[in-house]
Amino acid sequence: MKKISILLWALSLTVAGYAQDTVLQHSWKNQKYSMFIHWGAIYSTLGGVWEGKQVTRGYSEQIQSHAGIYSDVYGDVAKRFNPARWNADSIVLLAKAAGMKSVVMTSKHHDGFCMFHSRYTDYNVVDATPFHRDALKELAEACHRHGLKFGLYFSLIDWHYPQAYPISSSNSDPITPEHHAFNKKQVTELMTNYGPVSEIWFDMGSLTADQSRELADIVHRLQPGCMVSGRLGNDAGDFCVMGDNQYPDYKIASAWQTPASVYDETWGYRSWQQHGPAAEKAHEKLLGLIKVVSRGGNYLLNIGPRGDGSVVEFEKEVLLRNGQWLQHNGEAIYGAQANPFDTTFAWGEVTTKPGKLYLHLLQQPAEGTIVLPGLTSPVTQVQLLDGNKKLSCKVSTRNGNTTIQLPAGFRLPDQSVQVLALSCKGGVRITPLHLLKNPVALNRHNAVPLYSFSGIDYDSYYRSQVGDRWAFTTARPARMSVVYSAAERGKTLQLTLNGVAQEVTLNGGTVKALHNNAAQLQWGPMYYSGPYRPAIDGKHGDLKNIDVTKPLSARANKPWELRADWKNDSVYSMPGDRNLGWYVLQEITAPAAGDYLVGFTSGDGIAVYLNGEEQVVYNNPERAGTQQEVLLLPLKAGKNQLVVKYYSRFAKTSSWGIHRQVPQEMYVQQLPQQLPGGGREQAIEVRRAKPVSVHRNLRMPNLSIVME
Repeated sequence: MKKISILLWALSLTVAGYAQDTVLQHSWKNQKYSMFIHWGAIYSTLGGVWEGKQVTRGYSEQIQSHAGIYSDVYGDVAKRFNPARWNADSIVLLAKAAGMKSVVMTSKHHDGFCMFHSRYTDYNVVDATPFHRDALKELAEACHRHGLKFGLYFSLIDWHYPQAYPISSSNSDPITPEHHAFNKKQVTELMTNYGPVSEIWFDMGSLTADQSRELADIVHRLQPGCMVSGRLGNDAGDFCVMGDNQYPDYKIASAWQTPASVYDETWGYRSWQQHGPAAEKAHEKLLGLIKVVSRGGNYLLNIGPRGDGSVVEFEKEVLLRNGQWLQHNGEAIYGAQANPFDTTFAWGEVTTKPGKLYLHLLQQPAEGTIVLPGLTSPVTQVQLLDGNKKLSCKVSTRNGNTTIQLPAGFRLPDQSVQVLALSCKGGVRITPLHLLKNPVALNRHNAVPLYSFSGIDYDSYYRSQVGDRWAFTTARPARMSVVYSAAERGKTLQLTLNGVAQEVTLNGGTVKALHNNAAQLQWGPMYYSGPYRPAIDGKHGDLKNIDVTKPLSARANKPWELRADWKNDSVYSMPGDRNLGWYVLQEITAPAAGDYLVGFTSGDGIAVYLNGEEQVVYNNPERAGTQQEVLLLPLKAGKNQLVVKYYSRFAKTSSWGIHRQVPQEMYVQQLPQQLPGGGREQAIEVRRAKPVSVHRNLRMPNLSIVME
């Protein structure tokens, strides 16, 4: 929600600093690397080809939809499925050799064909194919034999189920009551008949909140050790899932995972897929693994076996190459925590364990020098992790930074990642680069934001802000007060001071007027740009110093449109549609710099920008129709550009408005804690107390903590 530098600040958080992990989540997060398998009796047999032609549109596991194949004709392909080369043990042993800690296989993809024996449909691998074997059960048993955890994928949409909702191009479709009942029965089967399940990977659909909760409850009741993926929707998952092949450039304050495929173009087998050199592909996927782990996530890498059950040789080679790397460098991956520095590095990535720092060299450090800002722990040893070879490095500390000078002649081979293991005496101690000294107030503008990934369905996911954290020092002891607006009144937050948590209900204190000149603000006319097909977050052009005579972006075929009929303090309706968004621009001239409360009406989502800087992004997590926001905006003296992006995902009409008539007053509530002085480093973290979900937005933008 801040400037780019704040995205880098978020990298400074250690797992201990923000995570509220259960034992289950902690165990799951330590796996780091798992195998994903997209294998279906029909789509894997077709291999991306229909009627002798390559189907180039979309992923090959969705060939039924992309090639427009009739359901009965598509289903007949199952009669050809008899995978003579399928061997569950060999698949699991490949995953093990590749350094993967679990295997997740498609039990049923969107085509509705079950790779397990279901009582509720004969459209399954046992009853509808000559194979007559439960492939999922064989894989589960092989995982248990060889010491790997077993997980499964389950599509929430089903193109074969008669009572399913008509399928759209997005696959984010509502689930009918009959279909939901069917899904519950099949999920119950999967949670009952296949032994311990480490995770269930729900996918697609657009469920109601009740539907998502019911499925999550079934899983947690029958398999207490099973993690539920965030693609169940409605923030009901135990871990959040990035988009396909998506690598976030920010730290996430909850359990999370990136699903990636060996090929970005497909997940299911594609017989005509171009491969290229295996070494290049292995390097590409290794970089993905390291990037995900350095940000605290898990990496789920997919292969797509052929219809005969065999693994594509290229995919096998890619996995084994990286398995060899992990044999020598896995210490820096498994069980490692995220980059503890509040910055990224041009030369590579960082992971950490108690007393250790692991520097993943993705490219040659400039002049052979590595500067670690804020590292105050003495570095007692530098080793090349591969072979545990001690390096004769010059280590020096100056101005609170540690510098590692690599030996003369040290060179990083092409397409090679080497890891330096640094031993730190007394543990890893790092002073944050953005340590606040004697701050007057802690607010969203100087906080390190804590992010997760929230949404109702795949098309409405966005980066949510679930909390704020500050690191600071104070020279003298100080009392604390929390300042908030009427919009936050009645909410309960969890405030953690130096590791000690306490719940604080915002219902007391005194009312103080803001020292501003709200009556003297000059509100210019409103301008419109749109419509666009956006996500909730993200923007379609440069929102700084906008020229209304020019289009917002290349996608806009006209400049901003003056809307003289739009006025402040009114609510308007716009036509809604799936993933439809538009921008409203208004110039505000302030007689003096100051904080001003401004109100907003919105529908399914809203993003507010001031002078090009993002202020907040919210969705409407309960599909609650119209929602109201009040936001404390830091206006500068003179002209300010306020841009609001409104978003429609579900509503046929979407309400919006920008409101000036907001009482310019805040509440000040004293807190019982007293801050010690002495200049020692301290930390405060704020989250919602007992949130509906760990992925749900904090939604307290006007909150601040003042010290006196």
